[in-house]
Amino acid sequence: MGFRQATSAEEILGLVAEGLRQADLPGAHLAALATAEDRAGDPAIRAAAQSLGVPLVAIGVEALREAGRRVVTRSVRIEALRGVGSLAEAAALAASGPEGRLILPRIASAGATCALAASGDALSS
Repeated sequence: MGFRQATSAEEILGLVAEGLRQADLPGAHLAALATAEDRAGDPAIRAAAQSLGVPLVAIGVEALREAGRRVVTRSVRIEALRGVGSLAEAAALAASGPEGRLILPRIASAGATCALAASGDALSS
């Protein structure tokens, strides 16, 4: 997840639900929500993770940049700020591990972005 400071937990939850719907996974269980380490303390993302019953994974700058080489979406603004084309995609890929792949490229609401990734283990089962 990527999100602006004023984004509500409800908006984040709505975007996650929309992402699962678009990926044709409406009843899927998420393993985690992931975002940049410097945003993981935000009350909205913490409340969204708690509401979903999943851990919140804080992804450090280097891990974001490493995973950022595999993103498919490019935002000039986020690239300038974060050094990755898509924070949501980079966080999802970093959290899913080196064998993970995007299930849904970045989608956006007014204040948030969401991408879905599956780990290599989930892909082989």
